[in-house]
Amino acid sequence: MEQLTELDNAFIQMESSRTPMHITPVIFYDQSGVAGGRVRFKDILQVFEGNLHKSKIFRRKLAGGALGFDTPFWIEDENFDLEFHVRHIALPKPGDWRQLCILMARLHARGLDMTRPLWEAYVIEGLNKVQGLPENSFAIMLKIHHSAIDGVSGAEIIAAIHSLDPDAPLPEVDDDWRGESSPPVSKVITQAYINNIRRPIHLAGTVRQLVPAMIKANKLSSEHDQEERHLERTRFNARIGSHRVTDALIMELTRIKKIRQCVPGATINDVIVATVSGAMRKYLEAHDELPEHSLVCAAPINVRQERNSDSKGNQVGVMTIDMATDIADPVERLKAVMSHSANSKETSQVVGTGVMMDVSRGIWPQFMNLTMRAATSLAPKTATPMPIHTVISNVPGPQFPLYLAGARVHMLMGLGPLVDMSGLFHAVISGMGLITINFLSCREMLPDPDFYKQCLEESYADLEAATFLKKKSPRRKARAKTKAKAKTKTKAKAKAKAKAS
Repeated sequence: MEQLTELDNAFIQMESSRTPMHITPVIFYDQSGVAGGRVRFKDILQVFEGNLHKSKIFRRKLAGGALGFDTPFWIEDENFDLEFHVRHIALPKPGDWRQLCILMARLHARGLDMTRPLWEAYVIEGLNKVQGLPENSFAIMLKIHHSAIDGVSGAEIIAAIHSLDPDAPLPEVDDDWRGESSPPVSKVITQAYINNIRRPIHLAGTVRQLVPAMIKANKLSSEHDQEERHLERTRFNARIGSHRVTDALIMELTRIKKIRQCVPGATINDVIVATVSGAMRKYLEAHDELPEHSLVCAAPINVRQERNSDSKGNQVGVMTIDMATDIADPVERLKAVMSHSANSKETSQVVGTGVMMDVSRGIWPQFMNLTMRAATSLAPKTATPMPIHTVISNVPGPQFPLYLAGARVHMLMGLGPLVDMSGLFHAVISGMGLITINFLSCREMLPDPDFYKQCLEESYADLEAATFLKKKSPRRKARAKTKAKAKTKTKAKAKAKAKAS
């Protein structure tokens, strides 16, 4: 039995029929190397069953909440049923990319059963006409509640159900797991009483450390920023609906690295942010909605001391990055993003990357819940500019081969949660030599996802054309001139020989 942190509990409180709060990794597999050329659903069930012991997330559920005066507990589900959580579906023919995106959006829009362990896995077959995938591929779409994991621990869950060897047998595990009963009311009330006495003390200590750090951060921020940051508002800063749309831009990681190398000091994340920035600029400009000043994204930060299989819950901070959407030139935009990102990281380090977690520990859950609900209900009714316009969550994935029941992982993608006033989410996952930008929005805000994907593609192409492809072109010209001279010499020699004969 383990109690949720206040930050984990915040994601429980944000859960609604319009705002399901789960993270959704999507893994694509090439099963051509499997004996018989096909992985059976039974084999996948066995893989899950043989790895349940690797993470508590699989078999624990929520219990006891003290009527909102305290956070609930995780307990081992006495009635755990694996086949309830792992499901088998297929795309109808022809089984193309558009059908897959529609299916992923619909599945993601449906909330989890909050009375059971907070995850589901959909084995999706019928991917017959999805361009870029090996023939006879399948996918597994995982839905795991944000109260249980963040992006990094989600990546570790993916690693838990895979092996490094395609022929590796399922491990023989002495699993001594046992279910638990819900905590008695007396324990829930007693723990709530103790925690609610401790919280103000913890908050006072956090504020005492935070105030001087904030003063220093504000001074540092004023030194960095040449101009005052202006708040803007876009179509994505509104109350969201219950329907979702999604699509993805799939890129080669080596090409992203080449773009990065053309701008000294830039990171892969800077290139991703600049690509998204260019796409949002193109999209809003086409709709005559581009704000005069730059938009801002929120970027989750991992605050774990180290990555390990025991990571649990949310251990994240958030930094904000000026996306430079007011700059048309792609290279200048990337340079501006790089500068803003470096400044934001420096400021975040001064304040402390775990400040969000520290502050949340000192606030009464009921007060936090009421505040969040009031903010999300009142904000859409006003015209107040917003400090954040999209989320870009970048999670590095494995760059080495992984296998599930003998099928090799071909590609990773992911979808993140939406909340009111933040209706556009970009989930970025790298792995297997690829990197994907999955965007998710609600249909009311983004009725034309195909066009937004086109904007992403054009933004990425602009960056390529202005960086390493541009550097290539002089070489190509030089090679062309050399070839032309060689041809001229060859023709001249041929003519000379003809005359001599």
